[in-house]
Amino acid sequence: MIKIEYLCDNYMTDQKDIRLLSKEQLVTLFTEWGEAAFRAKQVYEWIWAKKASTFDEMTNLSKSLRDKLKENFVFRKITLDAEQFSNDGTIKSRFRLFDGGLIEAVLIPVPKDNRFTVCVSSQVGCSLACAFCATGKMKRVRNLDPGEIYDQVIAVNHQAMAHFGHPITNIVYMGMGEPLLNYRHVLESINKLCGPDGLNMSARRFTISTAGIAKMIRKLADDESKCNLALSLHAADDEKRNKIMPINEQNNLDELMDALEYYYKKTRNRISYEYIAFSGYNDSLEDAKKLSKLCKRFPVRINIIEYNPIDGFDMVKSSEDTIDRFAQLLRAQDIMVTVRRSRGKDIDAACGQLANKE
Repeated sequence: MIKIEYLCDNYMTDQKDIRLLSKEQLVTLFTEWGEAAFRAKQVYEWIWAKKASTFDEMTNLSKSLRDKLKENFVFRKITLDAEQFSNDGTIKSRFRLFDGGLIEAVLIPVPKDNRFTVCVSSQVGCSLACAFCATGKMKRVRNLDPGEIYDQVIAVNHQAMAHFGHPITNIVYMGMGEPLLNYRHVLESINKLCGPDGLNMSARRFTISTAGIAKMIRKLADDESKCNLALSLHAADDEKRNKIMPINEQNNLDELMDALEYYYKKTRNRISYEYIAFSGYNDSLEDAKKLSKLCKRFPVRINIIEYNPIDGFDMVKSSEDTIDRFAQLLRAQDIMVTVRRSRGKDIDAACGQLANKE
């Protein structure tokens, strides 16, 4: 029997998820079973292109072959556990995994700009413990496998069609977890979604958001990623960043800037800095000057984000006037700046708020 490499790294089970097999592994399996190789292609199409969730749906296979598949494999698709609807149109979905784990994904519609973005999770919980992030206060349980990430996008795409009559246009890996600590599975999910068996979307429509794992940013460059990259920066000097983002102690700003420059030179992909403005902490004009210096080595876009309060963190958001002055200084340095107002915060769906709250 073909050896199956399990993509979720924390469970052992005799039940095998058929979606963890590549097309090549399916061919090998069917050959071992004495079946024609084209059957593997049929099964693969049922799994991905036709989004099958049972073997009984695979009507062009014989009943005996379907029964054999049932004996050896299962489908571990995620299921919708709850939905919340924001006053601004944002929809947050909580999904239940096969092992009882819960994750969240968010649909962020901006119909006037013809933009419908889905924010997906890549891990159950998170290990990085960023002080301002609700997910960071949860225990990291495990990585999501590519199918579980893929399912979030497909489910939210159905939501977008049902509620807005429009498919999703952009995918951001900014939900629960650190995508670059689930590197292989995240990239495989992107490959699936970009392909004709997924949504056939351009990789330029994808953004991977990271708290800053320098060696994995370099690997992303070496693997010739076509995705956009966003660094959750939130402070422009190591002392301040260390206090709110412990990961900075092992991946300081010098290392991150070197890695990002390497990434840009190899890929020419767009890089953005996500910058949450905290009142009296990182929103002074001196902070803006330090931030502008980090923008001189390669082209970068800055997204200034309104802080969304979470339990256990006592900082507050900067005032609109302070943010505007901060942004004005950066723009005077010919830096592209966008001030983003929060979406979905009335349902705990805004940036940093995902934590499976009821």
